[in-house]
Amino acid sequence: MIVLDANILIRAVLGRRVRQLLEIYTAQGVRFVAPDVAFNDAQKYLPSLLKKRGKRDVDVLASLEYLRELIEPIDCELYSEFETEARERLHGRDENDWPVLATALGLGCDIWTEDQDFFGTGVAVWTTSRIEIFMKSHKNRTEAELE
Repeated sequence: MIVLDANILIRAVLGRRVRQLLEIYTAQGVRFVAPDVAFNDAQKYLPSLLKKRGKRDVDVLASLEYLRELIEPIDCELYSEFETEARERLHGRDENDWPVLATALGLGCDIWTEDQDFFGTGVAVWTTSRIEIFMKSHKNRTEAELE
C-alpha cells in the first residue's frame, strides 16, 4: 500500500504514465490510497492547469471518479488523529500537506509524490521516476506471503 499526494492524482489526469502505472499495478494487487482532501485539491487545480497547458478540456469530475476506482480515498476520521505529529514533521515546510503525511503515519506506509517537502519526515518517499522500484518490491513481497 502507498499514499498518493494530490500532485500524483493531477499527473494521472494530465498525462499517461502515472495513469498507466496505477492501472498496471492495481491489477497486480498494489493498493493505492489518498486522503480525501487530495481528491479535492486535484479537482480544484486541474481546470486551471488544463487551461494553462492548452490541453483540451477533459471532464475533471469523470477523470477523478475513474481514479477513485484505482485509488481508495481515506476519510479525515482516519488520519486526523495524526495531524499534530504530521504538522510537527512538516514544520517550516508546507504544513498544508499534513493530511498526506498523516495518512502515511496512520497506515504505516510510504508516500508517492513529486513534492520535496516530504523528504526527511521519517516516512519513505517515492517519486514517479523511482516508483516502479517500490511497486516491484511490493509485488514480490505479496507473492512471497502467498506461498
